Amino acid sequence: MRSVVLGAAAAALLASSAVARADDVKIGLLFDVTGPLASFIPPLLNSANLAVKQVNDNGGLLGGKAVLVVGDSQAAAQPAIDAATKLVNIENVPIVVGALASGSTIAAANAVTIPAGVVQISPTATAPTMTDIKDGDMLFRVVPSDNYQGAVLAKVVLDEGIKKLAVTYVNNDYGVGIASTFADAYKKLGGTITAFEKHEDKKDSYRSELATLAKDGPEALVVIAYASGSGSKIVKQAIEGGLFTRFIGTDGLRDEALIKEVGADALKTSFFTSPTSPENSGASAALHKLFNDTYKEGADKPFVDQVYDTVMLAALAIEKAGSADRKKIHDALREIANAPGEAVGPLDWAKAKQLIKDGKKINYEGAGGSEDLDANGDTTGYIGKFVVDGTGYKQVKVYQ
Repeated sequence: MRSVVLGAAAAALLASSAVARADDVKIGLLFDVTGPLASFIPPLLNSANLAVKQVNDNGGLLGGKAVLVVGDSQAAAQPAIDAATKLVNIENVPIVVGALASGSTIAAANAVTIPAGVVQISPTATAPTMTDIKDGDMLFRVVPSDNYQGAVLAKVVLDEGIKKLAVTYVNNDYGVGIASTFADAYKKLGGTITAFEKHEDKKDSYRSELATLAKDGPEALVVIAYASGSGSKIVKQAIEGGLFTRFIGTDGLRDEALIKEVGADALKTSFFTSPTSPENSGASAALHKLFNDTYKEGADKPFVDQVYDTVMLAALAIEKAGSADRKKIHDALREIANAPGEAVGPLDWAKAKQLIKDGKKINYEGAGGSEDLDANGDTTGYIGKFVVDGTGYKQVKVYQ
């Protein structure tokens, strides 16, 4: 049922672009609508739509309307390439937001957006390898690299008094990247890793791997994977086999699909890290109120702030460029994202539009943070620590 709903949502967005007027401006949305990240998608599509609604309700884009065009990258390399090819070469989008998974983001960038000279901004891709890609300054992201999240996770684990653990990680760009940075940081801080094993995503059983992971008596199991992929299955089979009772995860596991699969009681000693927004942020609070007023719920879901900010950055870069010219949009992106300039927030489209018209510099200060882009297209940011709270997750600490 979920895939049907998601497919309908994406189809509706695609249909909306088909009836766009000649003076409307397309923004490509390369989203992993189906596949292992599907359970994350509904609030993120809502967030992207909300950003576009803010643009269109407050003056529009380049004299017309902003229109989202969705491509389903399926959290896999070839579908991401195919979807990006359609967005760039058939839909002729001037900028691409996405993808979500690191692997699909990197595949689409290397094969399509970089050669075409199209800016691509991911709201969620965290693989450290993105920093050093030879991208011609075309690939950006608004979440911190897993080089940072891995180090934060190591500190969180040791702060919990866990000095001996096992690690299993999915064999893709995301899993390999964060597992390596976590392991290095944890061992440097004095922790012991009894087993460090990669796994493939689409197996029916991980019981033999789990037996190996548990044999030296670790205090907990770190699972770096997507909950709707291998993650929930590994946790469930570990519990069923009596092999582990405490689990530690990153953003891929911070998914309500995990709670539905194993139950909140089984996760009461577990904890998770994930990119988040600054504490006591007025920008984030304002966006969350608007989001929940519009959709009734969901503002607290992972990456809602980052998706909204990324769509707004794309729209602001187009407005600053004064056209849908891809090179001009590239040249405008850092101008609207970085200081100096007059600060504009998530709900300030009309103000930002007027400042641009008046020839003044702006600096977008997003719901997810400042979103300043460095020379590698990366940004600094915040990592939150989360615990299971009923049917959802509760943030208990933020690390900058």
